[in-house]
Amino acid sequence: MGKIPAIGMWVAIFIAAFVVFAVGALFSSTPSLDLSQIWSDPYYRHITKFSFYQALLSTFLSVGLAIPVAHALSRNTFPSKQWLLKLFSSTLVLPVLVGIFGLVSIYGNRGILFELFSWLGFKLPFSIYGLNGILLAHVFFNLPYASRLLLMALEAIPSEQHELCAHLGIRHWHKFKWVEWPRLRQQLPHVLGLVFMLCFTSFATVMALGGGPKSTTIELAIYQAMKFDFDLQTGAILALWQMLLCSFIALAVHRLAKAVSVTPTTQATREFSVVNTLGSRLWDGFWIVVSVCLVIPPLFMVVWSGLNAQALAVLSDQAFWDALWTSCKVAILASGLAIFAGITILLTSRRLRLNRKARYADQIELIGTIILVTPSLVIATGLFLLLRSFTDVFSLGFVVVVMVNALMGLPYVIKTLSQPMLHIEQQSQYLCATLGMQGIQRFLLVEWRALRQPIAHAFAISFMFAIGDLSAIALFGSQDFRTLPLYLFQLLGSYQTDAAAVVSLTLLVLSLGCFALIETLFKVNPKVKYADV
Repeated sequence: MGKIPAIGMWVAIFIAAFVVFAVGALFSSTPSLDLSQIWSDPYYRHITKFSFYQALLSTFLSVGLAIPVAHALSRNTFPSKQWLLKLFSSTLVLPVLVGIFGLVSIYGNRGILFELFSWLGFKLPFSIYGLNGILLAHVFFNLPYASRLLLMALEAIPSEQHELCAHLGIRHWHKFKWVEWPRLRQQLPHVLGLVFMLCFTSFATVMALGGGPKSTTIELAIYQAMKFDFDLQTGAILALWQMLLCSFIALAVHRLAKAVSVTPTTQATREFSVVNTLGSRLWDGFWIVVSVCLVIPPLFMVVWSGLNAQALAVLSDQAFWDALWTSCKVAILASGLAIFAGITILLTSRRLRLNRKARYADQIELIGTIILVTPSLVIATGLFLLLRSFTDVFSLGFVVVVMVNALMGLPYVIKTLSQPMLHIEQQSQYLCATLGMQGIQRFLLVEWRALRQPIAHAFAISFMFAIGDLSAIALFGSQDFRTLPLYLFQLLGSYQTDAAAVVSLTLLVLSLGCFALIETLFKVNPKVKYADV
């Protein structure tokens, strides 16, 4: 039995205290904890219903369309497939306002489709603002990621089953019904729950495309109450209501989701695939083209629109460079804190697992993912209420934004590193004990060599989340403290479209460029199986 590192417990205690103090400030700001007053108010009842309504529609559209896309990708190979899958994996952490700018450039009131319909003498049949735009943006961000997750489930089908289907001459529909659908059905509750939570707690998307009180969610109502009305009690009550609903949703997802069984023979292969007919090729091609047309054009428009005559003026503006430098500082510090907290928590949890205390290991990791049931804006609201009693809130804005963004990246760090860290400990614990290797020496000589790729991947994901976040900075930001997303939102709000296009392109290049650079620099030999995530 190895010694359990205490540092992970202290980090978990600090995170728990951080969240408890924030939530406690919410409770102290609500003299009467009667959440029923929300349901008795027609406006708050409306935003609660709308939050669920748009999240349900977004989830069913995203995941429903992701099933045929994932199925088509699993049966076909083409030269740019790996690049498309990498792009699919990055849409979830793409800066939200960048994607929204690309969508507005195509579907907006002055976008390409508007100009095309006007040239043909017709009126654009829909507006991107309101529910239509929210659904479109959620599908843009979540469909590719859901497709990627479902594709992983299909690729986990044992090759023996593909061989048997080919031997029996099973047609495509029957193979899907009896072989592929059971795998998808196992993964669907997890994917549905994840996408629903992301859509339910969506902030920047609704803030940019909401279109007024009719299309407002709970999270946006919290921001409006705190930032514009300065109604602290209403903001606190709504934040508690949001946290309660998110906790209920997370518990329901945890009960419904089941892990997909993986065995050593679980390896998909195309050698035993059913022969494609012309109809099946056309069907698969249609869904692949649909997914490409959904994802690629908005990103292309960000690049195309960003190369305009205002580029030199924006790049010579000191406000742009201040926002860029602030974004980099926030993203680097938040990602570093998330990696540090994640590794320390996992050092403790993996030792607990090896000491046959899996229950305690699950609990300490659950603390690290607490942000999933307490949205970042809720924590930011609680901290705003807490700090205003002691000091100038905005003077500590930078620290709060870094801490909240670190918490946002922490669940993904834990998810990415948990299995690789457990596997390397199982393989090397006795050898390291025999050689007397411990501490930093062991980490550099053993763990870093095997874990640098998943660590780099976790850092890149945390970095992209932090560089594109708008929730915390929207509450604590000011003219003297703003990141690129807030600067972009202000430009869009003042109708400086060309300048906003340049900032959007900068955000896109910065996020995707850093993501690609980090993964390239830390790329390791794929033969190191225990380093794969």
